[in-house]
Amino acid sequence: MKGYKVFNSDWTCRGFQYKVGETYKYEGKISICETGFHFCKKLIDCFNYYTFDPENKVAIIEATGEVKESNYSNNKCVTNEIKIIRELNWHEVLDMVNFNKGNTGIKNTGSYNSGNYNTGIKNTGDYNSGDYNTGKFNSGDYNTGKFNSGDYNTGKFNSGRFNTGKFNAGNYNRGSFNIGDCNLGNKKAGCFCTDDKYETIKLFNKESDWTLNTWKDSHAFRIMNNYFELTLWINEYKMTDEEKEKHPDYKVARGYLKELSYAEAWRNMWNHINDKEKEVFTLLPNFDKDIFKEITGIDIEEN
Repeated sequence: MKGYKVFNSDWTCRGFQYKVGETYKYEGKISICETGFHFCKKLIDCFNYYTFDPENKVAIIEATGEVKESNYSNNKCVTNEIKIIRELNWHEVLDMVNFNKGNTGIKNTGSYNSGNYNTGIKNTGDYNSGDYNTGKFNSGDYNTGKFNSGDYNTGKFNSGRFNTGKFNAGNYNRGSFNIGDCNLGNKKAGCFCTDDKYETIKLFNKESDWTLNTWKDSHAFRIMNNYFELTLWINEYKMTDEEKEKHPDYKVARGYLKELSYAEAWRNMWNHINDKEKEVFTLLPNFDKDIFKEITGIDIEEN
């Protein structure tokens, strides 16, 4: 059986010295994680046990004796006789653990990424599904930061474009929580605004005495900020056959980043929060259970 094994920089593993081209035999009973010579059938699985470090040595091996596989997963094996066939250089390793080319991280399905689990191209960071991002979890393009679904943003959670700050749903804003355009400051609902005067907003289709600032400072908003996510990492063992067919690169990434619908994201959040946190939403001014269900898909009388 052919497989792969990772070693320390001096070709040792668990205190045993190896050499390319040599065959080694273990006299005695072999056992997973205890005795014998261990290896993986897939190279990418080796890095569950060794750090992803170019200083480590990586080799193709052949198990020429008795082989036992783990009862808990099919990624780890042990044998009583092993031959170290040849060393893999780091460029070969990168090509084998990533789905496409030019990546310097691990488990990337896109190309030319510096980081891990990227499905886009030329990203620096982790879990980016867009392109040319610097940061994490960006589904837009050319962003610097995290969780940006828009483009050309610097900051976090921006769904608009060309914003510098956080949680901007508008465009060309410098600040945070702006839903209009070209604003300087925070929590502006108009365009080309710089003052700090806030108009009251409607809640559940009715006038209220709340401003946008009040909403952003509310407990309900903080709960959503902590739990509401439109993406969810699905591990390979939880994937359906349909998901595996739709996302064939799961074999490399050992899963995929699922994009949730608005209703799915609400349901996922609702299942994670406790009863007191759920009550926070029902205590909002003008709360209307029918409107809440229409927007979120959540029937509070059933949950």
